[in-house]
Amino acid sequence: MKSQAVLRLCYSTVRQNPAICTTYQSRRWISLHEYQSKKILNDNNLNVQRFQVVDNPLDAKRAGEELMKTIAKELVIKAQILAGGRGKGTFDSGLKGGVKLTKDPVECGNIVKQMVKYRLVTKQTPPEGVEVQKVMVAEALDIERETYLAILLDRAYGGAVLMGSPMGGVDIEEVAEKHADQIFTVGNFTAIDPVIGMKKEQALDMAKKLGFKDRLADEAADQILKLYKLFLKYDCTQIEINPFGETPDKRVINFDAKLSFDDNAKFRQKAVFDMEDTTESDQREVEATNAGLNYIGLQGNIGCLVNGAGLAMATMDIIKLYGGQPANFLDVG
Repeated sequence: MKSQAVLRLCYSTVRQNPAICTTYQSRRWISLHEYQSKKILNDNNLNVQRFQVVDNPLDAKRAGEELMKTIAKELVIKAQILAGGRGKGTFDSGLKGGVKLTKDPVECGNIVKQMVKYRLVTKQTPPEGVEVQKVMVAEALDIERETYLAILLDRAYGGAVLMGSPMGGVDIEEVAEKHADQIFTVGNFTAIDPVIGMKKEQALDMAKKLGFKDRLADEAADQILKLYKLFLKYDCTQIEINPFGETPDKRVINFDAKLSFDDNAKFRQKAVFDMEDTTESDQREVEATNAGLNYIGLQGNIGCLVNGAGLAMATMDIIKLYGGQPANFLDVG
């Protein structure tokens, strides 16, 4: 009976700590800041907001002046940290919110002064927050309609899958839970042939499912095809655009981008991996990764040194079964 209880609790630790799932193989993702992801998109002829990255108030003022003189009617100022929830966060400088709007370059500089070198606390940061090193100053664009678009690897299919929803701008998990009928895939996870690649008609089909019409459907399809080429070029495991939006002046814009890359491609994606900012990461995990170990720090007080990922997870489950708390996941096999 006791062994059956262990089996019933199997993978409970994994469910509570999803990052552990990545350790079946070497760590398969790195985190890039928003401005880094958008630069990659911009370098590959994808539509993004015009922006500059600054680390002091004077440069922020100059960036604001340049953007306002050329293309911008309003500025959006975004603190660059890896955690989400910036808009509702607070700084230890007293500033409320890590995303601000202004039409005044002088105010832009004043806002950045209260962001850089100060700690931003959000729901996804540690209690003490994260120190902001850089800020993105960008043109603020109105969004007439928000959709969701992603390209990801599906292990069941063994290739890339295109997924989208006309309900963008919110967490896709929330859409999946409440409006599952509003999430679309190309060919039910079977259509993107890894040899042939994504076809134009497939991209156009998704664009229409997202609600783009006439000329905008063609433009959205063109953006989707370019995203797929980027997915292959950079050895991505996932590209998520949320929102993939339409502006009042009828443009298709990639408003926000999250990119994940295959660690196994590090040898040919050196430029991408050199962009990784590990200052916000658990330094124990950084050191373990550099040593070639599969390690994830947890909150318990019982250390685990185990040979094999499956045995490591089973060990943690047994520890939890008997009321203990594992301090880490570590597969040395």
